[in-house]
Formats: sequence, structure tokens, C-alpha cells
Amino acid sequence: MRKSKASTIALGHLLSRRQVVTLLGTSGALWLLGGSLFSRRSIAGTQIPACVVRPEQTEGPYFVDERLNRSDIRSDPTTGQAKTGTPLALTLQIFRLGSGDCLPLAGAQVDIWHCDALGIYSDVRDAGFNTVGQKFLRGYQITDARGEAKFVTIYPGWYAGRTVHIHVKVRTAHAAERHSEFTSQMYFDDGLTDRVYADQPYASKGRRNARNQDDRIFRRGGDQLMLAPTATANGYAASFDIGLHLS
Repeated sequence: MRKSKASTIALGHLLSRRQVVTLLGTSGALWLLGGSLFSRRSIAGTQIPACVVRPEQTEGPYFVDERLNRSDIRSDPTTGQAKTGTPLALTLQIFRLGSGDCLPLAGAQVDIWHCDALGIYSDVRDAGFNTVGQKFLRGYQITDARGEAKFVTIYPGWYAGRTVHIHVKVRTAHAAERHSEFTSQMYFDDGLTDRVYADQPYASKGRRNARNQDDRIFRRGGDQLMLAPTATANGYAASFDIGLHLS
């Protein structure tokens, strides 16, 4: 798969106020907050959604391209056994920024992956575990006409040296044989994590040794990558917008 160099450079770049104005025009329908968050008023009765251009972050050592097209990623498809933990419903909405508009991006492949409640990833060999052949807490969805990809998972656990996070990768072909890829991570408020971790199975792992500001990866743009979950009947739900500048 060949990536578009120009798009790869643009993806994950936190656009300046001037760059956003250039892309969307200066019609007066543009509102800017902090140079990264912006939305447009309704035009001819059509509401133009907000776009958020997120910073890209490292893929990390645990990405495995499993090609698991599924919304509920909690189980290991080889055994059917689901990972236990506080349920989390996650909706990612992907937008394409450029040519004067910010519009939902359909047909993009969105992968997410993260560790279980005890800090273990599937299908990898690590110093502390070997889960090769297992495929829990991994999967992808193709964005629909609204640019949405929906997942059901659990609140992630923690492991030494890292704060709590979920990995995300967005891949899209926007021209013949030319592909773009955006990779980043999503984070949680430390106070919410403390409340979740007071319950099992998280509590059995003991007190975590890194919070958001202790994490060197979080410190490189993590404040732009925060989830804001709301309580549901049996867990939490969160939504997250990602605006991609595809040249």
C-alpha cells in the first residue's frame, strides 16, 4: 500500500488559525477556538459539523493488523471469551477538512486497540506476557455516511510507564492507489480513571504508577486527545471527532 507523502505530512498536524482560515475561507461563517477547534454555521439550512484536527502520536509496539471487522471488540474470536471490565461505548466521527468544507468522511477504516483491565495486549510477546494467537480488544470499522465508526469495548487498564489510553488508526484511500494514514492515542481524565479503578478487575492490579502528566507521550499533545465519557446504565459512553486534512 503506497501512502501519499503530502497527505501523510498533513495528517495529525494541528492547524494554525491562518491555515484553517485558508482551507475554509473567510466568509464570516468560521469560528475559531484556540486555533484547532472550529465549526461553521448552517448554510442554506444544512448544519456543517464541528471539525477537530488532532495531533498524531506514536503507534507503539503493540499494533497488529488483525483485519478484524467488528464493532464489539471485547472477545477473543478464537475462544469467544470476552474480557471483563467496565463497558465503554465509543463513537469516532471522522471528517475531511479542505476545499472550503469540513464534511464527514465515509469509507475510512478505523482501527482501535488497547490493553485489558490488567494491562495486557493481545497477540504479542512481551517481557511480562505472551498472548500470541489471541485477538481480544482489537478491531476495525468502516465509517458510514456520517463518518462514524462505533465500538463496544471496556475501559482500558494500565501498565508500567504509561497512562491510560486507547490507540486509534485511520486509513483511507482518497485517490487511485494513494493512501493516507493517521495514528494517535486517546486519553481519559485521571479522576474518572481513579473511580473506575476502585472496582474489580482493575483494583486487583494495584495502584498505577503513571498519570497523564507523568507520561512523556501524553505530554506531546495529549490534552488535545482527551475523551469525555458520560455514565450509562452499565458503564460509559464517549464520542470523539477527528478532522483529517487530506491534500
